[in-house]
Amino acid sequence: MILALTITSVSVIFLYGVPTIYEMEDMANAQKVEQAFTVFDSRTSKVALGESPSQTTSFSMMGGDIEVNGDNVSYEDSKIVIISVDIDAAWYNTFKNKRYRWKGWDPYLSNPEMNEFNASMGSIVYKDKDRIIGYEGGGVWSKYPTGKSVMISPPEFHYNGETLTLPVMRIQGNEIYSGKSDVGITVSSDNQPEVLYPDPASDTRRTNPLKSDKVIIYIKSEFYNAWADYANTLAYTSATTDAANKTAVVELEVIPAMGKDTLKTVFKVGAVNQLNPTPMYNFSLDLEARASQGLNPSNYQITATSGTKTLTYTVAKKGGANQLEIGLEYEDIATGGGVETWEGDSVFSVSGSKEEQSATVDLLSKTLTMEYQESSDFSWGNDTAISLGPDVDYTGGEHIPLYNLTQHYMKLLTMDGSVVFNLQQPGKSDPVDYDESTLTLYYDGMPGSITYLHVSRNDLTATLN
Repeated sequence: MILALTITSVSVIFLYGVPTIYEMEDMANAQKVEQAFTVFDSRTSKVALGESPSQTTSFSMMGGDIEVNGDNVSYEDSKIVIISVDIDAAWYNTFKNKRYRWKGWDPYLSNPEMNEFNASMGSIVYKDKDRIIGYEGGGVWSKYPTGKSVMISPPEFHYNGETLTLPVMRIQGNEIYSGKSDVGITVSSDNQPEVLYPDPASDTRRTNPLKSDKVIIYIKSEFYNAWADYANTLAYTSATTDAANKTAVVELEVIPAMGKDTLKTVFKVGAVNQLNPTPMYNFSLDLEARASQGLNPSNYQITATSGTKTLTYTVAKKGGANQLEIGLEYEDIATGGGVETWEGDSVFSVSGSKEEQSATVDLLSKTLTMEYQESSDFSWGNDTAISLGPDVDYTGGEHIPLYNLTQHYMKLLTMDGSVVFNLQQPGKSDPVDYDESTLTLYYDGMPGSITYLHVSRNDLTATLN
């Protein structure tokens, strides 16, 4: 009986204990490799920054393979693609639905409203069974058998909410070593980085400050989910992933130009600061008459659409020769066709006569009040994708300053990014002289909107010794 118990105990130990011991040994080996890669990252930075022409780091292999992936085949699986895009392009809505997919931009590259450039990264990785540890893009990453990756050391991806600086480290070389003896990795560079952006000599659109509406960064990598996690830790960025193509996607908004300028039939307003209860500072149109009939619009519309949401201001001369009445309509088809309608209690005055007539339409007027017309009431609830506080119930007949309404609806409208306003009078001649009219626009933009982009490529040659 004692012999049987002893044999059983030893068997149980071998059955459960030995695999655990091996697993702990593998974990210890992986931690040593991670530490070696962290040292390697530090030394490689000296090479990339020109402090040293070359550096060598020793790795204790303890089994597994170490690979230098720095050729054209490897670059297809380890690269960064950056596109800039204008949201008023005729094709933008179709692109919008596929913008988080790798190569979703391909069908639109021939259009002037899109610009694309890319930078290969390459990598140096250690592989042992299903565990992968590697250097890529100036960072150190570790991938577990579950497929989940984590960051060991941050990459060269720096964003302060206004300027994105991205020095891409491109590994050159194609070698592999297997065994248990030590191996040295030598990295060298001529320290002559190539500037990829700004680069107006290659493309006149690659200038600073940015003139596009969005910048989208695609990072294709074995460690894509760790890249996305890293981007999400930064104060002003968020990322999504395309798991099927092992890609992290970072989207940044560009704030359109503000100030006072000649009025155009199309203009853009960037995403406003959702944390600011009154982010709109100035939003007014100084309208000048186009011809001798004067400034007499019958249904002049100032309209913007974002996804399911549409905001429309209407300006019309109805009640008298020297006045313009204003109306407001907000619709969100996500609510099943809900519409909120407001009519002005007072008017904007028109001065002058005939072609000299002019009027200032201040969409942030605090003295002009609007009366709510009995309709569906859906946008004044708790903060959601379709409503913002205060949580009130309008039934019809309430009077609210135009200032309050514009603040409320502009926050809702720009919740998903910049919007495009269109000016028109459907079906009739436009009475506005756009060469003489002006738009004044100032607002508190969404924090983290990008203004400047700096991308360079540093070539690093890696060899195994």
